[in-house]
Amino acid sequence: MIAVINYGAGNLPNVTRALRRVGADLIVTDQPDLIRSAHAVVLPGVGATADTMASLQQLGIADILPDVVAAGVPFLGICVGMQVLLSESEEFGPHPCLNIVPGTVRRLPDSAGKIPQIGWNQIQIAPSFRNHPLLNDIPDGADVYFVHSYYCDVTDQSIIAAHTGYGLDFPSIIIRDRLAAVQFHPEKSGDYGLRLLANFVAWSGSSGRAA
Repeated sequence: MIAVINYGAGNLPNVTRALRRVGADLIVTDQPDLIRSAHAVVLPGVGATADTMASLQQLGIADILPDVVAAGVPFLGICVGMQVLLSESEEFGPHPCLNIVPGTVRRLPDSAGKIPQIGWNQIQIAPSFRNHPLLNDIPDGADVYFVHSYYCDVTDQSIIAAHTGYGLDFPSIIIRDRLAAVQFHPEKSGDYGLRLLANFVAWSGSSGRAA
């Protein structure tokens, strides 16, 4: 069973619908105990990191997520669900995040042009990750859909599974052990987005009848 975390994220219905479409056995929940006992966890997200952290803390979810990841539970963060994994964010002033992945969430540079980045852009897959099961049947240069003004400046460059150019090269996918996160929205990214979600379901062993 995949626990899809419900803390009020606007993309929750679309993420849930996409996961069900690819055969996920899932539950949508805001209960820390259910998240702890799940076989895999998905953290969706849109909006600001500070608001997301406040919601996760209020629900008691922020306290358990580091333990869930440390226990090796397959985990997928999406967009802001990726950003809050980092140590801190500079969005609307510095503030701490979950500190699961060392690094800082920073604003895209003005040289990128229009901010936020809204629309399709390519992911460049790192050679060392091209055979990773999460990226099965997803080609280097695949187009996916982004909506964001901030990016993840991660400390450990070896976890960057793919990067994307928009004013600078930023991590669009990170993978570390059983933890994965994407800056783009797979639920809006057509066939390649659905393929990534299907790969996550297979990777986590959580396929079956959707609840």
